[in-house]
Amino acid sequence: MKAFSLMYRRLESTTSTLKRTAIIADFFRQASDKDKLWTIALFTHKRPRRTITTSYLRLWAAELANIPNWLFEDTYHIVGDLAETIAKIIPPPTYTSDNPLSYWVEMLIALKDKEEADKKEAILEAWKILDTDSRFLFNKLITGGFRIGVAQRTIVKALSAVLDQEENVIAHKLMGNWSPLAISYEELLLSDDPTADSSKPYPFYLASPLDSPLDKLGSASEWYAEYKWDGMRGQLIKRDNNVFLWSRGEELIIDQFPEFITLRNVESDFVIDGEILVFRDNQIKGFDHIQKRIGRKKVSKKILESHPAIMMAYDIMELNNNDIRELSQANRRIKLESLIDQNDFSNLIKISPLISFNDWSSLGQIRNLAREKNAEGLMLKSKLGPYKTGRKRGDWYKWKVDPMTFDGVLLYAQRGHGRRANLYSDFTFAVKDGDNLVPITKSYIGLTDNELTQISQFVRKNTIERFGPVSSVTPKLVFEVGFEGISKSNRRKVGISLRSPRILRWRHDKSVNEIDSLSDILRFLK
Repeated sequence: MKAFSLMYRRLESTTSTLKRTAIIADFFRQASDKDKLWTIALFTHKRPRRTITTSYLRLWAAELANIPNWLFEDTYHIVGDLAETIAKIIPPPTYTSDNPLSYWVEMLIALKDKEEADKKEAILEAWKILDTDSRFLFNKLITGGFRIGVAQRTIVKALSAVLDQEENVIAHKLMGNWSPLAISYEELLLSDDPTADSSKPYPFYLASPLDSPLDKLGSASEWYAEYKWDGMRGQLIKRDNNVFLWSRGEELIIDQFPEFITLRNVESDFVIDGEILVFRDNQIKGFDHIQKRIGRKKVSKKILESHPAIMMAYDIMELNNNDIRELSQANRRIKLESLIDQNDFSNLIKISPLISFNDWSSLGQIRNLAREKNAEGLMLKSKLGPYKTGRKRGDWYKWKVDPMTFDGVLLYAQRGHGRRANLYSDFTFAVKDGDNLVPITKSYIGLTDNELTQISQFVRKNTIERFGPVSSVTPKLVFEVGFEGISKSNRRKVGISLRSPRILRWRHDKSVNEIDSLSDILRFLK
C-alpha cells in the first residue's frame, strides 16, 4: 500500500503525460502481479462496489478522534473531501502495516456480508495501522470515490513500455467485463489471444472537436460527413451465435436492449460501432427518449413497444472474425454496407447515411440544420483513415451545432472538493417566472480558477442562508449558460431538464433584471 500511495503522490505532483507514464511504469516494474492487476482495475474504473456506507464511516471516525459528530461534520464541510477529512482527523497510527494494495481491496470486498460490528472492527483496525497517505487512499477505496486524473491511454502506454506490446493490443485486452477476482495478471495481459473471450469489445475511436477552419483539413472530397446522432454510443458484437452490446463506458447493456439478442440467428459475425437510438414512426427520436431505456434492470414490454431501439451503424471493426480496423474508412464503409445489404437485421441495424456536399461552405449550412434531424451536429471522417484507438487526432472530427443558451442569475453556491475545497465551484442558476426566480439548472464547468476565487469572495459576503456546504446568495451575478438539449421532466419542479449545462461566460455587463425567463427556455422544446 505504501508503494501505491507513493505512486499516487508522485502522479499528483505533475501534469506531464510523459512523466505520469514513467511513474506508472516504474510502479508496474516493482509491484506484485496482484497489485498490478488491482491498480489497472482502479485506473480503468473497475472499482469494487461499496460495502460500507459513509454515514457509518463518519460516526466511527468521530468516535476514534474523540470529537462530537457536529465538529466532524463541520470539519468535513470545510475540507470538502470525506476521505481526506478522516485521514487527517483520526489519531496517528500505533504502528504501520506493510500489507499491499491487493490485501486492502480484497479485505473491503470480504466485508460485504458482515455485520456492522465486524465491519467497524475491521475499519478501525485498518485506520490504526495505516499512515496518513495510505489511509487517504484506503478511505477512497471504501467510499468508491477513487478518481485520479490519469487517462486510460496513459495506463496503456505504461503497460506497453513494461511489456513491450503494441498499445492497441493492450487497449483491447483491457476492454470488457473482467475482474481481478476472476482473472490473473498473466491471463489478462500475457496471453497471446486477445479475442479468447468472445464478448470482448474493441477500444472505441473517439472523435476530436473541430477547432480549426475546415479548409485546414484539405479537400472536401477526401472526407465523409455524417450526422452526429444524439443517442448512446454502443458496440454491437455478434460472435459464435452470441450477441453482446457494450456502452462506451465498458458496460454490458444487452439486458437493457434485449431486442438485439435476436441477431444471434444472423449468419455473419461482426463487431459494429454505432449509436443506439429510439426509432419510432419512421423517425429518430431525441436523447431524452433513449434515456427511458438506460439503467433499467428489466425492460417492460410497454417500454419495448413505446421506445423501440435501433443501432445506427457508422463503422465496422471486425467481420467474420477478421480484425479490419487497419483498413481505410472507405473500405470499411463498403464492407459495412455489404454486410447490411446481405443480412436480414429486422430493421434493428440501420446504416448512418452519408451527407452529400460539394464544398466546405455548403456543409456548414447543413450542419446548422442538424437539430431538425435530432442530431448534435456533424461527424467528419477521413476516407483514408484507419479505425484508431482512443482520442487520436487527424481522421475523425465532431462538429457540433452551437449550444442553446440562456442568461441566468446565480442563486445557490456549493463548495468544491479536493484542491477546490475552499472555493465555491458548483452553482445553481435561476431564470424569471413572472415576479419569481426559479432554479433551472446546476453547473460546475466553464469558469477559470481566478473567476471561482472572485465568485467565492462574493458568496461569502452575500450569503443569505446556509444549508451545510450550500449557500443561498443575493441574486446579483449573471452568467450565460449553454446546454446541448432539453426535455420535459416530472422529477424537477420546473418541469424540464437541461442536458450538459456549461457556464459559457460571466456576464458582467448584465443585471438581474436582464436575465431570461422560463418561457424563453421553453421555446427550445419541440
